Amino acid sequence: MTTPTGLILGLDIGTSSTKGVLVDLGGHIVATATRAHEPSRPHPGQVEMDADVWWREFGEIARELTESASAAILAVGVSGMGPCVLLTDEEFHPLRPAILYGVDTRAGQQIERLNEKLGAEAILQRCGSMLSSQAAGPKLAWIAEHEPQVWERARHLFMPASWLAFNLTGAYVLDHQSASQTTPLYDTLALDWYAPWADQLRGSIELPTLKWPGDAAGTVTRAAAAETGLPEGIPVIVGTIDAWTEAVSVGAQHPGDLMLMYGTTLFLVNTSATRCLHPALWGTVGAFEGTYNFAAGMATSGAITAWLKNLFGDVDYPVLLAEAAASPPGANGLLMLPYFAGERTPINDPDARGVIVGLTLSHTRGDLYRAALEATAFGIRHNIEQMRAAGATIDRIVAVGGGTQGGLWTQIVSDVTGLVQEITTTSIGASFGAAFLAAGLVGATPLGGTPLGATSIEAWNPVSHRITPNALTTERYDALFASYLQLYPQTKALAHELAEVQRGS
Repeated sequence: MTTPTGLILGLDIGTSSTKGVLVDLGGHIVATATRAHEPSRPHPGQVEMDADVWWREFGEIARELTESASAAILAVGVSGMGPCVLLTDEEFHPLRPAILYGVDTRAGQQIERLNEKLGAEAILQRCGSMLSSQAAGPKLAWIAEHEPQVWERARHLFMPASWLAFNLTGAYVLDHQSASQTTPLYDTLALDWYAPWADQLRGSIELPTLKWPGDAAGTVTRAAAAETGLPEGIPVIVGTIDAWTEAVSVGAQHPGDLMLMYGTTLFLVNTSATRCLHPALWGTVGAFEGTYNFAAGMATSGAITAWLKNLFGDVDYPVLLAEAAASPPGANGLLMLPYFAGERTPINDPDARGVIVGLTLSHTRGDLYRAALEATAFGIRHNIEQMRAAGATIDRIVAVGGGTQGGLWTQIVSDVTGLVQEITTTSIGASFGAAFLAAGLVGATPLGGTPLGATSIEAWNPVSHRITPNALTTERYDALFASYLQLYPQTKALAHELAEVQRGS
C-alpha cells in the first residue's frame, strides 16, 4: 500500500465565526477561510442562532477553499459549538433557531423541576454532571412548555457538527461526547441514551444514532457535492463540540492533560481514564472511547475584552494590550468579577453579574483592560482548584485559541495559577482538530484503523514554547485571588436583584 496524497477540509462553527482550514496529510495548513456571524439574543438570558447560517457558511467556505486547492480533497472534518438544541420536523426542516450552549440560561425553572422529579444526586451519579445552563435536556423541556406548536412537530435533535454531517451525508448521528452533555438523556456509565429519563423529555423526537467523533458519519452525497463543490463520495466524520476538537488540535486528550481554550468564552477540558464527579463541574465522556473528561466553562472571557474595546472606541487590540502590560499586576488596585453574562462553572449562577471594585478617577483604560484579563485568570484558577479537589490529575496544560496570541493574557494566567502552559505551533484550533480526525478516515493518522504513513497530532502540531510563571507575581496574585473568592458571595444578593430588574426591562 502507498501513502495517500491530498488535502483534508476541517471546519468549525463557533459562537462568533465559522472557520475552515485545508490541511495536507503532514498537517501543513494550505489555506484558511473565515465567516463572521453573531448569535441573536431575543430576550435576556436567551442566545440563539439560525442553523441556515451554519450550512450556508459551510458551503461558502468549502467552495472558497476547494476552488483554489492544488490537490484532491480526501475527507471532511466538522466541529461546532455546543451543546446546542436544534430541532427539525419529520422532513428535517429546522423549526426554530437553535438554542445555544451554557450562555443561554433560559431553562432555570425546568432545571429545578427536573432536579425535584429525578433527583439531583441521581442525575450526577448517572450522567456525570448536575443540571445547569450547559445541559441540553432542560432546554428541550423549555421548548415543550413555552413553544408547544414547535414541540408537537419536533422529530429530530441536532447540534452544529451533526447538522453539517447530516447535510453532507444524510446520516442522522450524534457523537457520544456531545450526547453526554444532553443531561439527563445520556448515561455516562452505559455510554448510551438512558431510556427511563430520555423518554420523559424527548416527546416525539427520534434520538440520533451514537458514534464517536472520529467515526465516519457517511460520505458526501451528490446533492451536497453540488451545493459545496466537494467531491462526491469522500468520507465525513461525525464530529463533536468545538472545545473537544480544540483539545485534539493541540494534543491535549491524554489522561492528565488540561486544555485551556481562550476565546469569546473560555473552556477547560481535563482528560482522565476514569470518571470524576463534582457537583460544580461537568463530567462527560471524552472525544475518544475509553476516556472521560472534567469540563468547565466561563460564560465570558474574550467577550469582556471585546466589550471594553467597543466602549473605548477607535482603538486596536495591540494598543490595549500594550497599555494593559504597562499596568502592574493588580491593575493599580482594581478587581473584577468576569460574570458579565452570568457564570457557568464553578458557581453555576445565570444571575451572577460583572463587578468592578476599586475604581478611581486615576484609573486608565489599560488598568481596566488588565483587570479584565486578570479576572478571567482568577476564574481559570477557581475552576482548576475545583477540579483538583475532586481528584483530577493535571500534569500538563496546553493553551489554544486566539487569546494565546500576544503573550500578555497567557502570562497573566500562568502567573495567577502558578502553572506552566504549553503553546503549540498552530493555534487555529477546532477546525484543525476536525481535520486531524478526518485524516484518520483515509489512514493518514493513527485514528483510522491501519495507518498508512500515519502521523500523530504531536507531529502535526508540536509545542513551540512554554509560558512559565513569575514566582514573585504569583505571590502577589495569591492575595488578590483570596479577595476574588470573597467578592462573589459579598455581591451575590445585589447582583440577583439587578438581574431581575434587567429581565423586567
